[in-house]
Amino acid sequence: MDAITLGIICGLVFGIVAVLIMIPMSFESRRKKWEALSAAFVERFMIGFLIPNVSLGMNPLFTGLILGIFLSLPSAIITRAYAPIIGFGIVGGLIIGYISGVVL
Repeated sequence: MDAITLGIICGLVFGIVAVLIMIPMSFESRRKKWEALSAAFVERFMIGFLIPNVSLGMNPLFTGLILGIFLSLPSAIITRAYAPIIGFGIVGGLIIGYISGVVL
């Protein structure tokens, strides 16, 4: 499997999982919920897509860890929900990094 295909698959899975986790949350309005779900999907999709496609010259686990943390950081700062957002980015980044190391 090539890196682009793996990135699309990992991005879709990671994005869908993020949305499924957020569905039970309450928001001020349907519009704000839609915006939050859309933003979470796009952010997590890009993390999943980039990890297999970026070569930092190190173990893919570390690449996943670094991208998971730093691509999650802007949303964590905006929402002030540091632990769940960065934590989910770390876990997803490590899992996708591991998968990238095994498959590619």
